[in-house]
Amino acid sequence: MQLVVYLAGEIHSNWRDELKEQAKHLPLTFVGPMLDHDRSDQIGEEILGTQPSSIFKDDAASNINNLRTELLLRKADLVIALFGSKYKQWNTAMDASTALTLQKPLILIRPEELHHPLKELSNKANVTVETVEQAIKILNYIYE
Repeated sequence: MQLVVYLAGEIHSNWRDELKEQAKHLPLTFVGPMLDHDRSDQIGEEILGTQPSSIFKDDAASNINNLRTELLLRKADLVIALFGSKYKQWNTAMDASTALTLQKPLILIRPEELHHPLKELSNKANVTVETVEQAIKILNYIYE
């Protein structure tokens, strides 16, 4: 059984590569947000042309990025959303809440120090863990 897993979370560390490496023995296809930050920011003007202000530029890029994200989330069988303590992670919160809205199973990864600010989201997720390794153990368990 091949599953599609959407990896939501910050794009500044290699957590996705670590997770994929540890899960390479499982029949999984991974998808996720655009990892090239500059491309994500520029895609609106790349497709629609120069915008009259930075607000319009952001809106154009946001519309295209939101379309991409929604399509990939709709195709996903499972969403893993990682919250780290280093970066502001509004996009991760948005992806996780969209997954819940679409009734996609959700594994939330967050360090203990983010328990309080993420308590509501954590209680809506199917499972909350603190490490990528714990999420991998869940993936392995699914295939037992």
